[in-house]
Amino acid sequence: MRQKERITLLHGNGGLQSHRLIRELFLKYFANPQLNRLEDSALLEADSDRIVFTTDSYVIKPLFFPGGDIGKLAVSGTVNDLSVCGAIPRWLSCSLIIEEGFEIAALEKILTSMKKTAEFAGVKVVTGDTKVVEKENADGIYINTSGIGTLIEGVELGQHRIQIGDKIIINGYIGDHGAAIIQAREDFPIEMNLLSDCTPINNIIRKLLSELDGIKLMRDPTRGGVATVLNEFVENQAFGIQIEENALPIRDCVLGFCEPLGFDPLYLANEGKFLMVISEDEAIKALEIIHSFPGSESAEIIGEVVDEPKAKVILKTRIGSHRILDMLSGEMLPRIC
Repeated sequence: MRQKERITLLHGNGGLQSHRLIRELFLKYFANPQLNRLEDSALLEADSDRIVFTTDSYVIKPLFFPGGDIGKLAVSGTVNDLSVCGAIPRWLSCSLIIEEGFEIAALEKILTSMKKTAEFAGVKVVTGDTKVVEKENADGIYINTSGIGTLIEGVELGQHRIQIGDKIIINGYIGDHGAAIIQAREDFPIEMNLLSDCTPINNIIRKLLSELDGIKLMRDPTRGGVATVLNEFVENQAFGIQIEENALPIRDCVLGFCEPLGFDPLYLANEGKFLMVISEDEAIKALEIIHSFPGSESAEIIGEVVDEPKAKVILKTRIGSHRILDMLSGEMLPRIC
């Protein structure tokens, strides 16, 4: 990285600049076999145990939004990061950085939300820490949650398992969280009754992994959205991915909201979704399993792994043309998680 380069909001959006920061700076000092995989969680093997460990910090603005709050987001995000790596989430830590003057009633509301979300996901908060900083130094409250889970026996996920012809599935509507946050933060004069999709997805994933052998790779498309995660799937690989615009489950209200504002739903954050690469012969069965969970009726097969172009993500449009979907390189929306 250049000597006088400084950190900008772009470095935290989960896109190209974030990846560059990780590869050129963090890996320079912390490289090891576990970290080098750059997955949502690290697989740690101790004797016969296979432990999965993850951590994340949540700095969303506003703290309370349609469909959730920073507490629900913190638990859901950490549970989901463990789940897409093939683990059963079990224990969480909770560290709070609270701004001087923050209302106790608001803190209790956040903690109540965390408790309910943890109970829904079947995890326990077993340790934590609290710091208080001077007024105007924390935007109210920041939360860090770390999670530990155990890898499901027999599960092996990774890019190395992906083959030409594998299908790409998403478990529901795209872009709901990002659109809901934009509306809540900016108060645009646009009528849209939309809730964030913020929720744990570990129960769906556990059922899929227990019944299917053909799941190759999963990831939750949070910062950077669907397009960025698909680019992570094909990065430096001898295959590409083509998705079909007609198959993308995007609400009309999200499309209508994004178009005049210049946003692309494929780059908006999601907080209750996962992208899955699965063998062609099990794709329909996977879709049936996902559809059996309330709120997942909009899940779709949105594309497939293709031979050409290699290491690229291609969108086949409704009119039959094709365009490349790059990793997010600009700033779609800061502070969405």
